[in-house]
Order: sequence, then C-alpha cells, then structure tokens
Amino acid sequence: MTAIDAGQPVLAAPERRRPIGLLLVAVPVLLVIWLIIWPIISAVIQTVWVKAPEGGNSFSVETYRFFFSDGYSLSNLSITLWTTGVCAILLLVVCLPIALYLRFSDSKVAAYVQGLAIFPMFVPSIILSFAFIRVLGPNGTVDLVFNAVGLPKIRSPYLTPWGPVIGLVWDNIPLTVLILLSGLGNVSNQAIEAARDVGAGKLALLWHIILPRISNSVLVAISFAVLGIFSAFTLPYVLGPAAPEMMGPFMQRTFRELFEPQTAITQAVITFGFCIVFGLFYVRSVARNQAP
Repeated sequence: MTAIDAGQPVLAAPERRRPIGLLLVAVPVLLVIWLIIWPIISAVIQTVWVKAPEGGNSFSVETYRFFFSDGYSLSNLSITLWTTGVCAILLLVVCLPIALYLRFSDSKVAAYVQGLAIFPMFVPSIILSFAFIRVLGPNGTVDLVFNAVGLPKIRSPYLTPWGPVIGLVWDNIPLTVLILLSGLGNVSNQAIEAARDVGAGKLALLWHIILPRISNSVLVAISFAVLGIFSAFTLPYVLGPAAPEMMGPFMQRTFRELFEPQTAITQAVITFGFCIVFGLFYVRSVARNQAP
C-alpha cells in the first residue's frame, strides 16, 4: 500500500530538500558571522563603550568627535573620497569601451585585447608599484626617453595624489571589464540589428539599447571598484604622498607607529560606514536581478 493509499501526506520534493539546503549554507553563513559580522560589531562596541576616567566603562563618542574635528583626519578622508571618485570615473571611461569592443568585435585582435585587459589581475600590487616607479618615477624610463629626444622633464605623479589613482585604475581594470562584459551578454545581436534597421546610430544604440540593459552591471562594477579602492593599502602606501594619506595607510600608521589602537579602530569603523553604502547598492542590484 502506498503513502497515498494510506491517506498519509506526501511532502513535495523542494520541502524535503530544504533542510539539506540549509545545512549546505550553514557553514559559510557561520563563517561570515564569525569572521566579518562579529568583528564589525565588536569594533563598534569598542569605540563607543570606553573606560571612564572615574573607573568602569561608559558610553562615549569622543573618538568620533575627535576624528570629525581633526583637520588632518578630515583631509585624509577627503583625499580617500577624491581618489575613490576619480578612480571610479576613470574605470568606467576606460573599461566600458574595452568591454563594448570585446562584446561586438569578431576580429582576432579582440582575443589579444582581452588578454591585455585581464593581465593586471595576475600582477601583484607590490610588483605594479615597482614598475610604476621605474617607468613614471623620477629619472624613470619616461624621463630618460624625454631627455634623450630633447623634451623637457615632466613632473612625476609618483608621491602625489595621482600616483595611487594611476595604480588603482590599472589594478581594477580586469574585474571591471569582466563584470561589464558579463552584463553585455544580456544585449542580444537581434536588438542591435533591429535598432540599426530603423536608423539608430552608434550613440543612440549605446544610450537607448545597451546602457539600459547593463545598468545593473555598471552599478555592480563601480561598487566592487569603490569597495576595493576605498580600503586599499599597498598602492596608496607606496605610490601616494606622505600627507594627506588615504585611510588604509592612515589606519596602519595610527595603529603601528602612533600606538593608538582605539583611534585606529574608529578610523576603520568610519571607513566601513562609507563602504557599506556602496555595498548596499550591490545588494540591491543583486536582489533586483533575482526578483521574479
């Protein structure tokens, strides 16, 4: 006698598999809570629940008040925001044409262009910094070539705010191109040909056909780039000026050289506060794509 004949309810297949699916995601979820969520909560608690002068602990926002009233801290935050904004714009300007060419080109050259675009992904940041100094630094390759042909000496971007910009843009090109290229996969050739048949030009195709279909991909690419750039350390530390400095080197110097862990944690929490805004853009984009 079957379960149906006995009058017993039969669970649907998705309901039977649901506990197994929850067990599969339990380990990564617990790791995220342990390694990411809990350290964030702990850091926030440490910055607002501090030792009182009369003994014991009490709620205080003095470390945040000091950060937002200190001119040097605000200048470091400003240069970080400026670098992040400039890099995001330059990445979009550089990577979108590359992704468009790779998507719609049928030539053999496209394979070499894609290889060159992805190549920075396999170059460590410290090697990139060394190459930058040897090429664009004082008495570097560009200076030597200009001197050989009688051209005036250029001002090197090394140890200026533009040094980290150049390095960070180069370092983030591969991921940005790949994300945009993935989004361009949603643009069908039939839609392009139909628009051309009614007389649409290249700018009209880009504005009315391509960009609306890749808007989520653009948002995801910029979000990933901003999150990486805002918290970058190696390239700003090696290529950037000593002052003002980006938040990554600023936190490291505050912790290891000034021996002020409480202040460094406050800087980290403020950095996370800015990054979470762009993270929410990414989460919203993913949720929109998965919505029925």
